[in-house]
Amino acid sequence: MFDFFFFFFQNQSPCWRGTGCMYRQELGRVETQHNSLTTNNDKPKSSKSVSRSHKADLQFPVEKIAHCLKSGKYIERVGVDALAYLFVALEYLAAEVLELAGNAVRDNKKNRIVPKHIQLAVRNDKKLSKLLETSNAVGPYLGI
Repeated sequence: MFDFFFFFFQNQSPCWRGTGCMYRQELGRVETQHNSLTTNNDKPKSSKSVSRSHKADLQFPVEKIAHCLKSGKYIERVGVDALAYLFVALEYLAAEVLELAGNAVRDNKKNRIVPKHIQLAVRNDKKLSKLLETSNAVGPYLGI
């Protein structure tokens, strides 16, 4: 049922370590990015603060939605890795739905994505339909 989540998390796992390194695994190879705060003379150099969204290479604003989760009494405390996994999954779902909706728009020879195209895209895809079958998150009944 959720094999695409398992595959996605198996191939992309952002996590932060205390040393300032970000390890990211993509398609079987491991890339390491070092954000060194020291120079050759071991003097700390000044650098701008980097957002969690930028560290994980995400488009969604992690800080804003984490604040909404905390202020809405959904969670009290949450780890950085948990937020990263949550937003990786959300970004993947958004990209998947938008790609399928774009294909539906192109098939109907239109230029703009409307809720009907999103619902058509989700309902025609087996995995997304199974994931969202009990929720009305895609939109109201549109007679299709």
